[in-house]
Amino acid sequence: MSEEIYDLTIIGGGPAGMFASFYAGLREMKVQVIESLEQFGGQVDALYPEKHILDVAGSVNIPGHELISNLEEQMRLVKVEARLGETVEDVIKQDDQFEIVTDKRTTHSKTVIIALGNGAFNPRKLAVDGADELENKHLFYFIKQKEHFRNKRVLVAGGGDAALDLTMMLEPVASQVYLMHRRETFRGLEHMVTAIEKSSVQLEVPYLLKDLKQNADESLELTMKKMKSDDTKQLTVDDIVVSYGFTSNNKALTAWSLDLESERHDIKVGSEMMTNIDGVYAIGDGVIYPGKVKLIATAFGEGPTAVTAIMNKLYPDKNSQLHSTAMHLDQK
Repeated sequence: MSEEIYDLTIIGGGPAGMFASFYAGLREMKVQVIESLEQFGGQVDALYPEKHILDVAGSVNIPGHELISNLEEQMRLVKVEARLGETVEDVIKQDDQFEIVTDKRTTHSKTVIIALGNGAFNPRKLAVDGADELENKHLFYFIKQKEHFRNKRVLVAGGGDAALDLTMMLEPVASQVYLMHRRETFRGLEHMVTAIEKSSVQLEVPYLLKDLKQNADESLELTMKKMKSDDTKQLTVDDIVVSYGFTSNNKALTAWSLDLESERHDIKVGSEMMTNIDGVYAIGDGVIYPGKVKLIATAFGEGPTAVTAIMNKLYPDKNSQLHSTAMHLDQK
């Protein structure tokens, strides 16, 4: 057992946890960030590395993998202990500190920031006979390499932000992209809806996929049913990308010795991002408070808010009200 006591332990190495650890390093806190995957990036890097991120100020159409690479480079400017491929099994409150138990070690920390996003997630599957056999061959729930779809006919199924983003990501490389949604209107960002309407994407609305079969040449013969009608339509494509959203859970949290207050599976936090447990903070997609907007940009602001509150708690004599123009790094 390590007797080392950290000022802060950040659990989760997605964009929110990465930027929070960098800011904690700027404040010269003794900080460790623990990520269960073998690399940083969370859902962005694992599922959508080539997706363009639109909500990071000053970064124009930055691909997910590039954003994560930039965040890693930023982290290297300060002292942050990164523990990758390590799963937190329990967080135990002990008077004025916490015992952090992972599958590899036990450490102690004065405070904790939970940055787990939505936790473990699984895609909502296409409920059509034969879909399982085509998965990862001609039917996909994630796009890791858009080159796979070059010069192919691709159907994207879905109507939310993710479906619209994937559609526009594929439009320049595929020979034809079809976007199928069961409603006449889309639920995504207005800018993306307008972009799709001006693109070469062929809209198939309001339709729902009812049947598919694979032809001898491995193309897919699709039968789409028009909503509130008996009308059907046939379509032949090479691949299908399904974007019906995810089911998620934070079972890891419920296994810990912390009794965190939650609402609709999200951790409830206050204005300083602290949970109902003194010394435990939470940021990112997995938290809720009045006016919460689940964007990466929002999470980037929540990290410094939590870190500043922690600095005020641990080191009240230090000046914790830093402004962007007052920050600098010694590059020597």
